[in-house]
Amino acid sequence: MARYTGPVCRICRRYGEKLMLKGDKCVTKCTLDKRPQPPGTAQQRRRKLSDRALQLREKQKARHSYGVLEKQFVRYYEKAVRQPGVTGENLVRMLEMRLDNVVHKMGFADSLRQARQIVRHGHIMLNGRKTNIPSAATKAGDVIAWNPNSKKSEMFKFAQANMQSKRAPSWLNVDAGAMTGRVVTPPPVSDVPGTFDPAVIVEFYSR
Repeated sequence: MARYTGPVCRICRRYGEKLMLKGDKCVTKCTLDKRPQPPGTAQQRRRKLSDRALQLREKQKARHSYGVLEKQFVRYYEKAVRQPGVTGENLVRMLEMRLDNVVHKMGFADSLRQARQIVRHGHIMLNGRKTNIPSAATKAGDVIAWNPNSKKSEMFKFAQANMQSKRAPSWLNVDAGAMTGRVVTPPPVSDVPGTFDPAVIVEFYSR
């Protein structure tokens, strides 16, 4: 299955809620506010969903929220099951601590898609080493910084100019002046502004 590269606003319209796939633009300029109906024919209506369909819906919302393919998501779930603790919470923590998500949450990018592009192009260093793998797992104590060779790029200048309007979550420590950040602790699940229910996802895979 290939990664979805079409208009992300169609995804939000499909589920009838904002998944914040375009970052700040979802707050200031959202297509869902003007066109709340699902994509497709004008006569299409939202039908009542079965329990199985609701479970699938939550899983798909989580996948789209983190830009993860189906096989990747299954691997995250299987790993979450093997870890001690609540499976749903383990799953959310692993998704939150992906490098592309951490870069986005630190304010280095306006959206997750942009953060993925920044990482892919080699602009980010993880613990002093250039890393171009968006799915790289971070842990407490890891330091994320811009590649020194990228500090003359337009991408860096744009990110630096917009840092003052960003606010990182409590589990991240960001130095806006130096454009560096550190993972302080794994994210508390209660502080993750999720648009999906991890417990329902566990039910989906438990059948």
